[in-house]
Amino acid sequence: MLSEPRAGRLAAWGNALLAGLVSPDDAVLAVVGEDAVHRVEGLPGESAPVGLTLALGRLRTLGVTGLRLALPAPGHPLGLSGPPEFNARALDAEQAVLCYGAAFGLVPEVYEAGPEGDVHVEVVWHVLAVREAPPADVPSLGEAERELAEALREATEVLTRLDVAGSGPVAEAAIDAYRTRAERGREVLAPGYPPRAVRVLELAQRVGTLIVVATESGHGGAVSASEMGARREALRPVERTARRAQVAAYNSVVEERERGVH
Repeated sequence: MLSEPRAGRLAAWGNALLAGLVSPDDAVLAVVGEDAVHRVEGLPGESAPVGLTLALGRLRTLGVTGLRLALPAPGHPLGLSGPPEFNARALDAEQAVLCYGAAFGLVPEVYEAGPEGDVHVEVVWHVLAVREAPPADVPSLGEAERELAEALREATEVLTRLDVAGSGPVAEAAIDAYRTRAERGREVLAPGYPPRAVRVLELAQRVGTLIVVATESGHGGAVSASEMGARREALRPVERTARRAQVAAYNSVVEERERGVH
């Protein structure tokens, strides 16, 4: 939850590009981020991998008007719509992008290359057929915001009960450090997203940071393997809520369009 998923960047900036709010160059620069290069493989009409700029333009001509994020986990196909082959690939990658307006999905495959100390990351997005159906278990922004507020309270109570330092100043320091890095390095989401989506994503990241701090060894009074397991188990529903909210934030532009909100 600390890092922005690549599929999230592609969905957010792809949506901004499709809406005419950013240039292709700016969108691709934001999607690639610190990676060396992104290519798209399996695009209809192309026999070899192509660059992101060409791929996004081609998807538009194929009828794609929006992009959704999926963040599946074992037992929780969050944001997916099938078929099983695509879901399995997305679950392996722990993320995917689903097209709105055409039955395609994109799953990233990440490669590291170069000598130690000078490793660079290359990403290949595999285009696959998806089922045109509502994505699984994605809440509305309003639902996500309410659930997150409750999840944050629950997480704090659980961690306090387990005597975890992450429920207090240690967690606050980690969250503040994360926010500083995020504000210095990028904007939240992309042009065209409603303020509420930004607020929900920031809160989801805050909850995610709390979970990471709490489950790292060395914090709090409970440090045995069994106690660490108890922490993870207790926080699992909170992590699930944070992931659902993250997907809701990235998908809010498409969801509003479906409901006819402008």
